[in-house]
Amino acid sequence: MEMLLYGRGLILSLIFLLLKLSRAEIPLSVQQVPTIIKQSYVQVAFPFDEYFQIECEAKGNPEPKFSWTKDDKHFDLSDPRIIVSNNSGTFKIPNEGHISHFQGKYRCFASNRLGTAVSEEIEFIVPGVPKFPKEKIEPMDVEEGDSIVLPCNPPKGLPPLHIYWMNIELEHIEQDERVYMSQKGDLYFANVEEKDSRNDYCCFAAFPKLRTIVQKMPMKLTVNSLKHANDSSSSTEISSKANSIKQRKPKLLLPPAQSGSSSTMIVLKGDTLLLECFAEGLPTPQVEWSKLGSELPKGRETKENYGKTLKIENISYHDKGNYRCIANNFLGKASHDFHIIVQEPPRWKKKPQSAVYSTGSSGILLCEAEGEPQPTIKWRVNGFPIENHPFPGDVMFPREISFTNLQPNHTAVYQCEASNIHGTILASANIDVVDVVPLIQTKNEENYATVIGYSAFLHCEYFASPKATVIWEVADETHPLEGSRYRTHENGTLEIYRTTEEDAGSYSCWVENAMGKAVITANLDIRNATKLKVFPKNPRIPKSHALELHCESQCDSHLKHTLKLSWSKDGEPFEINGTEDGRILIDGANLTISNISVEDQGIYSCSAQTALDSVSEKTHVTVLGVPDPPGNLLLSERQNRSVRLSWEAGDDHNSNISEYIIEFEGNREEPGKWQELTRVQGEETEAVLSLAPYVRYQFRVTAVNEVGRSHPSQPSDHHETPPAAPDKNPQNIRVQASQPKEMIIKWEPLKSMEQNGPGLEYRVSWKPQGAPEEWEEETVTNHTLRVMTPTVYAPYDVQVQAINQLGSGPEPQPVTLYSGEDYPSTAPVIHGVDVMNSTLVKVTWSSIPKETVHGLLRGYQINWWKTKSLLDGRTHPKEVNILRFSGQRNSGMVPSLDAFSEYHLTVLAYNSKGAGPESEPYIFQTPEGVPEQPSFLKVIKVDRDTATLSWGLPKKLNGNLTGYLLQYQIINDTYEIGELNEINVTTPSKSSWRLSNLNATTKYKFYLKACTSKGCGKPISEESATLGEGKYAGLYDDISTQGWFIGLMCAIALLTLILLTICFVKRNKGGKYSVKEKEDLHPDPEVQSAKDETFGEYSDSDEKPLKGSLRSLNRNMQPTESADSLVEYGEGDHSIFNEDGSFIGAYTGAKEKGSVESNGSSTATFPLRA
Repeated sequence: MEMLLYGRGLILSLIFLLLKLSRAEIPLSVQQVPTIIKQSYVQVAFPFDEYFQIECEAKGNPEPKFSWTKDDKHFDLSDPRIIVSNNSGTFKIPNEGHISHFQGKYRCFASNRLGTAVSEEIEFIVPGVPKFPKEKIEPMDVEEGDSIVLPCNPPKGLPPLHIYWMNIELEHIEQDERVYMSQKGDLYFANVEEKDSRNDYCCFAAFPKLRTIVQKMPMKLTVNSLKHANDSSSSTEISSKANSIKQRKPKLLLPPAQSGSSSTMIVLKGDTLLLECFAEGLPTPQVEWSKLGSELPKGRETKENYGKTLKIENISYHDKGNYRCIANNFLGKASHDFHIIVQEPPRWKKKPQSAVYSTGSSGILLCEAEGEPQPTIKWRVNGFPIENHPFPGDVMFPREISFTNLQPNHTAVYQCEASNIHGTILASANIDVVDVVPLIQTKNEENYATVIGYSAFLHCEYFASPKATVIWEVADETHPLEGSRYRTHENGTLEIYRTTEEDAGSYSCWVENAMGKAVITANLDIRNATKLKVFPKNPRIPKSHALELHCESQCDSHLKHTLKLSWSKDGEPFEINGTEDGRILIDGANLTISNISVEDQGIYSCSAQTALDSVSEKTHVTVLGVPDPPGNLLLSERQNRSVRLSWEAGDDHNSNISEYIIEFEGNREEPGKWQELTRVQGEETEAVLSLAPYVRYQFRVTAVNEVGRSHPSQPSDHHETPPAAPDKNPQNIRVQASQPKEMIIKWEPLKSMEQNGPGLEYRVSWKPQGAPEEWEEETVTNHTLRVMTPTVYAPYDVQVQAINQLGSGPEPQPVTLYSGEDYPSTAPVIHGVDVMNSTLVKVTWSSIPKETVHGLLRGYQINWWKTKSLLDGRTHPKEVNILRFSGQRNSGMVPSLDAFSEYHLTVLAYNSKGAGPESEPYIFQTPEGVPEQPSFLKVIKVDRDTATLSWGLPKKLNGNLTGYLLQYQIINDTYEIGELNEINVTTPSKSSWRLSNLNATTKYKFYLKACTSKGCGKPISEESATLGEGKYAGLYDDISTQGWFIGLMCAIALLTLILLTICFVKRNKGGKYSVKEKEDLHPDPEVQSAKDETFGEYSDSDEKPLKGSLRSLNRNMQPTESADSLVEYGEGDHSIFNEDGSFIGAYTGAKEKGSVESNGSSTATFPLRA
């Protein structure tokens, strides 16, 4: 963190300056001479203003009275034509009628009994309306080549004055070396040409302050051409005559001839010097400027108007002297010297200063002025010459007045006036002789605050005469503050350096002089200094990425409301919200710059400003970019198989180059394609490159740093290597055969860069492995060769060698390849099928002989299909299942069989070519298994102590059904369940059972399993409750046969159909009613049953009735709910089957709180007896 020490020092310096300036300020409660505090200077009466105000305001005690002079004569403020302001000398002149009467120079006098203050001179200017005089301008006739001057003579008016020469179409008259407008506005022609003839030369004078432009009457200029002067003469004679008469040496028109060869000019210091020189002649003279005895001031001098005007700005005394202009052509020259005198209006060197004195003291007034000529000094007292009102004991000199033993009657206003021929300046000094008890002007009990480590300033501004002493104390202590950390300034302010927390508290300021003393109390609070942290610190950001800076600040809780954060870059502050294009965003403590560029690199500062302190924290942002491309690629040490490449590194853009990528181009098959050759470390700028024969190389280099890759360099010169025999042979030699006894040999061809020369071919050699036979060979140009062999799947030694016009490659290494395979010719023999269980068998077989495989044995394949069910004897259509076992093996397991069924099974061998013949079918049977769960379980009737259940057969019996196992237990809405009871139903054809001796008003859960001789399958469950005592005990004996019930069901069905139709129509018309959502809430049992049958699985989420739905019979609920429940459970025609089943012990009390468990059971709650 960096304190803004420089800023603090500047602030402290300004404070000290203000402290010193405030010493002379006298409270208005103390008697004092008048002081002019506001006045006008030059006032111009513009015609478009409503009124003109001449100001004069003053302070003093007693309150001053005002008077005016105009042109050194008394000016009567009671004039009814002016409006005087109350309590000041200001008056207004309304812009009514003729106000030229008020033009003049005014002075304001503010007087009380102690003295008179005089204002500086105020000039009131009433400009007239400028007009060109009405005159008749005679036409001007001149001969071609003569010189002429068109006068303008603009009228006088309020400066500045701008003059233009234009034609009647308001088009400017073109000026050049030949035509020039002087500073006075006259238009000069060094020599006229025929094109200068026109009858509308107009001079325009513009007075911008008056918003006025006036025009002189048009002038007519006729230029007579010499070629028409004598039509009888030949053109050669006329031209010769014209040249002899008109060509002449220069003659100065500016300055005019009457000024002689030199002139004198006075210019005021600081003004702009304008010298002009214009000569007539033919050819047109050129003007040159010089300063005699020295050079023209460089940097301040300019030549304008084609060299005819010399302009020197900000004239100083060093610029006085002689300047010369020379006009020349080839016939001669003319010159003029300007003697420049630099003078200056009066300016103050020492101004008299106002002061307050006590009785008997001494003092001095100084008044010195500079100027050229040297100004004269005049003193006045209260506006009158001091000679007329001398004070006893005063010593007067031209530039000073000394006072001794001052008395109250010395109180007056002294005026010093300095004047020369260029102006007058006036300075006033108030001399107040006062004796008064100290007056402390700072409020009592003022509160101050600063932060730890900063200086604290406790003010005690006072006025005292005679001079007073100031003593600061800690409140309630009697000794003054002492130590190097405490300083009392001349105006009474206490400064405490490097404050700490212990400096907090109250302080007393005592001011005492010979007339008495006064005291005030000041309170000081010490706050914690503001701290900043900018992160990330010194980030390195790749170009085009986003930069995010965060400024974390901590400041005293009392200063948080004044905390302001700002961001700057390299000392230049950002706009409050960033840039208009949104690339730079500032959100308080966050600065975000998107798509960062190199220009965004620099030092970023976060500054925090509070009411008491300011701090800043910097972070240096480095923008990383991809390197510039390397340059000046040079090839040296050229060899057949190598070359040295060197280069110069480009700018790395703040990220060190990590490596160079060297690429080459020269592939004959892919011309123009660049390929990587090698890489070298970023510190290197050269590399020796290994090359291949028969390549015309060209290289380029790419630099890499952490940001990315540079653009490639410009390509190097070419380097061509001579051809040679191949260095390598083809790789990846392999065989591909689609026919028995066929061998298609393939290999990876040599790349263009590996061929080493022209005429590349491949020599392919082969022979049966281990045979003493000679190699067979064939030479080809492509990378494949088809060879027929006498045997199937026989091993061969094969080798491939590269050759070109310059020789052969290295001796190749042989590889072993096999000729084409054929299908296996024999089938395995099945040894047996072992039945592991009702759905799984193990098959064993014998391997086929190796010579009958006719290739590489891949494995064995088992085919099986079901022929009939042993339960009903029904024959099944043939649907073959396939299972493969890879590798050399003689057994395998066949899963997922149907129980109590007959199957046929065969085994075959297969290789890469395909499968061989099947074995003889093997017949086997699977034993019985346990059945699946019953298709549904419903409680179709309940009473006080009985319940009748109905169920359906399992979908798969898996054997001969022997009966059912029925279990039940109490599951009232508690966390405890009752004892499990069992009933064996030994009659397989039975599809219902009536349970008796049940508890009244009790909820039960029922489980049912189907059984075969192998055991019982998975259970299906159902919940229900018995009835209580009352008149509804036999309600369900015959409710389904009641006429009213049947009618009610019909009405509900009709209403449901109508509602479904309306919903369907509404949905088709774009309505938001979702039929699917409605079906999810109230599913149709028939539709759900159809879904269950289609997909062979059941989800109880579609069959949940609302809890207590049947209680509507006793609670006056909607009949539709009651009717849905009766249909669902009365007909008992729904498939409620869960494949995984749920065992009884899995039931928990937490699930009994709801109506349905997720294992396929559903719940029906019946009304209790009254």
